[in-house]
Amino acid sequence: MRKMNNIVFKGLLVIAWIIFVGLSIEAGAIIVNFIFSIFKPEFVGKFYQKLDLSAMYRQSQMSFYTIYAFIIVIVVLKAYLFYLVVEMMHKLDLNKPFNNLVSKQITQISYLTFSIGLLSYVAQETVGRILRKSYEVGSLNQFWTDSRAFILMAAIIYVISVIFSRGIELQNENDLTV
Repeated sequence: MRKMNNIVFKGLLVIAWIIFVGLSIEAGAIIVNFIFSIFKPEFVGKFYQKLDLSAMYRQSQMSFYTIYAFIIVIVVLKAYLFYLVVEMMHKLDLNKPFNNLVSKQITQISYLTFSIGLLSYVAQETVGRILRKSYEVGSLNQFWTDSRAFILMAAIIYVISVIFSRGIELQNENDLTV
C-alpha cells in the first residue's frame, strides 16, 4: 500500500507541475497580449485567446486598464498558487507529514485561494457594471467564473490547515512522551 501511495503522490506532483507550467504560460501570454493591445492593437486578434479589448480601450481607457489588471492579477495569483502547491509537495515527507513548514504552506495556500476567489468575484461584479454602460467586453467570464468555487475551496483548505496544526501539536506531544 505504501508503494501505491508514493506512486499516486508522484503522479499528483507531476500534475501539479503541469498545471503550474500551463498557468505560468497563460499569465505570460496575457501580459504579452496586454502590452501588444496598447502599442500594436492590430496584432491582438492573432494572439492568445484573441483577447481583444481594443473597442473598450477606445470607449474607456480606465475600464480597459481595470479589466486587464483584474485578469493579470488573477492569472498570476493562480500560477503562484500552484507554485506553492508544487513547493509544498517537494517539502512534504510522507513518513512524517505533520511539520510546521507544511502547515504554514497549507495556511498560505488557503489565504491565497480565498484572495483569488474574492478578487474574481469583485472582477465579475465590475464587468457587470461595465456591461451596463454598454461597453464591449468580449468573452471575459472565463477568467472569473469560478470565484465561488475558489472561496469554498479556501474554506476547505483552511480547515485542513487547522487539522494539520493540531496534528503537529499531537505529534510534538507524542515525541516528548516517548
